[in-house]
Amino acid sequence: MTRHPIITGLFETHINVSQLETSMQFYGEVLGLELAHLEEQRRIAFYWMGGRGESMLGLWETPPAEVARQHFAFRSTLEGLEKAASYLKDKGLQGYNFLGDGTDRPMVFGWMPALALYFRDPDGHSLEFITMLEGKARPDVGVISLEDWQALQNG
Repeated sequence: MTRHPIITGLFETHINVSQLETSMQFYGEVLGLELAHLEEQRRIAFYWMGGRGESMLGLWETPPAEVARQHFAFRSTLEGLEKAASYLKDKGLQGYNFLGDGTDRPMVFGWMPALALYFRDPDGHSLEFITMLEGKARPDVGVISLEDWQALQNG
């Protein structure tokens, strides 16, 4: 499969939120994203992700009944993912992994390979911290702990 020469990545994502101020507090103050632009009359806020000009998140206030839960992932680093669970706890948020095993341990998707941890915003949107890992993709291992992934890579 060839890569399309015009598309080089995803620049912006937009989600509907039930209360703009609550979501602005969450994404701006809790997660630390930089406010790029606010249109109070239209009830829209835009945030930079990864620094100015890298990518953008748009928050659009809509009636609560029209807020369908969505999912998107924030790119991170291995060091960031290793600290993600405590970072979320410090912010009063609960992390969870893909396995839903009741822990907040990030897990590896062998088919990518990537390490990920999930959490939710005030509207229940599923958010994720994710980082690609070194090594060959291993779809045969499924979803495993980072320790098990590292043992496979070293073994």
